Amino acid sequence: MRGGEGQVGPMTGPSRLDRTLIRISGPDARSLLQGLLTQDLDRLDQTRVQYGALLSPQGKIAADMILWAEPEGAVIIDADPARGPDLLRRLGMYKLRANAAIEDVSDRLCVLVNDAPFQAARPDPRFPNGELGWRALAAPAQAADGAAWLETRRLALGIPDLVRDAAPDEVFALEAVLEELHGVDFKKGCFVGQENVSRMKRRATTRKKFCPVTFEGPPPAYGTPLMAGAAEVGSIRSGGEGRALALVRLDRALAADAPLTAEGRQMRLDPPSWLILPEPAGE
Repeated sequence: MRGGEGQVGPMTGPSRLDRTLIRISGPDARSLLQGLLTQDLDRLDQTRVQYGALLSPQGKIAADMILWAEPEGAVIIDADPARGPDLLRRLGMYKLRANAAIEDVSDRLCVLVNDAPFQAARPDPRFPNGELGWRALAAPAQAADGAAWLETRRLALGIPDLVRDAAPDEVFALEAVLEELHGVDFKKGCFVGQENVSRMKRRATTRKKFCPVTFEGPPPAYGTPLMAGAAEVGSIRSGGEGRALALVRLDRALAADAPLTAEGRQMRLDPPSWLILPEPAGE
């Protein structure tokens, strides 16, 4: 397991996720998305499924998403429903004169997830070996709710939920660990927000990132400051018993002599093996 944090019970079969599904079709569908998203849509027919995001012009996350290849160059965007209306609005704004149709097809399709391969499923592209489960698009189906399994799993692996853990346009793409989760292609050329993403990558200036923290008992309240002595080095985001995601100035936290605390309780950084860490401050 990449990361290897925590244990999650097995699923009993494919379960449904609450997702907004947006279909982009027409002769200009791929070229439209290629100029907007962090992923290389020219490779989608090869990979069949990708993880990517639409950024603000400043390079911050507007919405992250799973991208699915469809026949005749169409693409299905699989996104959190909390971002669905704004994502549709932004795509419509960028469409201009492109020969492409953008439609919400959430009433015609659904997303199924399982902890093992099943018919037509592909591994979640953030963890291509299947650690985050297998997903498939399907006709609307009666199935168990897979949200609890996925929530437990992503916390165990240390993956931020960019709806629960960040406000729209709050965090930069590399702060949201898109690089580690195969969500940005640095070779594809221009996309919205690309200049800042490339600059942060080139200059290795991403010092603040999402990182798991561990502790005893229930999680601190969302937004609780993460302290190193008297200095604030981050804030707690979503979590569960004994483990949470925090948005952390990792260079400062790694260099701190004082213990980390939140709500007066001891916190321990638990960076997964795949997380790209900055140099501690002062080195």
